[in-house]
Amino acid sequence: MNLGIKKDEVKLVSYDERWQHAFNITKKELKKCLKLQDVQIEHIGSTSIKGIQAKPVLDILIGVENIDELDEAFFKALRSVGFYRLKVERPNEIVCAKFTDTSFETKTHFIHIVDYEKEKWHQMLFFRNYLNANEEIKQQYQDLKTAFFTTNLKGIDAYTEYKDQFVKAIFAKMEEKR
Repeated sequence: MNLGIKKDEVKLVSYDERWQHAFNITKKELKKCLKLQDVQIEHIGSTSIKGIQAKPVLDILIGVENIDELDEAFFKALRSVGFYRLKVERPNEIVCAKFTDTSFETKTHFIHIVDYEKEKWHQMLFFRNYLNANEEIKQQYQDLKTAFFTTNLKGIDAYTEYKDQFVKAIFAKMEEKR
């Protein structure tokens, strides 16, 4: 199993059952250094959706009491296990990454830090769970992701935007269930 993508690279690889094991190892490290509970650390993203192709990067969701109150000690603890805060700006979310080496060119893991049990937390888990429970929707997502490579679009931002309408439609299903 090879994890890693370079800056602005978009590639998909076949589903790998070892992704879950790699997540479990990382979760143990994170629990220990951050003193979090099991329920505060979840495997998300396409590597958590059984059977579909994914970028070879593990996405991890961490729920904290209040992201606005995270201090330097929190990020120092993350750095102790190889995670660095990125300059990515997203509402109600802090993004960190782990790299293959100190060149910081190839990312292997992303951490998405959000407020625990708030909307963003629920959306990310709903998306994973909904796709894992619905084969037809999972296949539609797989087809959408591979269709990106038939366009003239390039880069991770274009890839994310290309999938955005589909993702928002799944989030809307969560609202319908409330």
